[in-house]
Amino acid sequence: MERNDIIDFKALEKELQAALTADEKYKRENAAKLRAVEQRVASYEEFRGIVLASHLKPLERKDKIGKRSVPWNCHTTQGRTSLDETTEISQEKTLLQPETSADFYRDWRRYLRSGPERYQALLQLGGPKLGHLFQTDVGFGLLGELLVVLADHVRPADRLRVLGILRSLASTGRFSLNLSLMSHAERESCRGLFQKLQAMGAPRPMKEGLSQEERCLEEQPSGLQEEERLLQELLGLYQVD
Repeated sequence: MERNDIIDFKALEKELQAALTADEKYKRENAAKLRAVEQRVASYEEFRGIVLASHLKPLERKDKIGKRSVPWNCHTTQGRTSLDETTEISQEKTLLQPETSADFYRDWRRYLRSGPERYQALLQLGGPKLGHLFQTDVGFGLLGELLVVLADHVRPADRLRVLGILRSLASTGRFSLNLSLMSHAERESCRGLFQKLQAMGAPRPMKEGLSQEERCLEEQPSGLQEEERLLQELLGLYQVD
């Protein structure tokens, strides 16, 4: 057998495990949706809460609660100093290297606890990587979270990268369904995000003291026109009025 014909069983095992995890998550959330419909929940927020909590299991009598060295809510930041948070962030930033959607879900929930951290992680991964990770489905509730993070932290310097992320997310499986399941607050954040992106693309005053060459580059419209065409396309895909 030639060297190129050697089967990488570890890679196959990892790929299979990721597929099983994603399938289990889909079945679990789908069952939670059916339960929520049968219970005739009063609001979308209650429906969403049931689905997002589908991975939780109730405690049984045999489960004992002793002294805990960590808080029940791993996302709480009360009593932590800024130095502690900075140290933790620096240690965890290197952990965000997901190869599957399951990896991303885990890191997003476990390690990325603040808006700025999540925003930087999205920029770090970029549109092509995110599109590859979620080519089958973004996952229930996650699309809205991603849009909220982008809306809260988008900067003019990141405009093109954010547009690329939005374009990749719009090309994922069941995008229209996930878009329709967003909450009212998430829809408002989405609308606010596009308003910010539109404002960032408005004509900017010419800077003083530029050379002739720099002035020509500043006036060159091709790149900005391409961004505007992409923005108009995304406005339709995300159903923003």
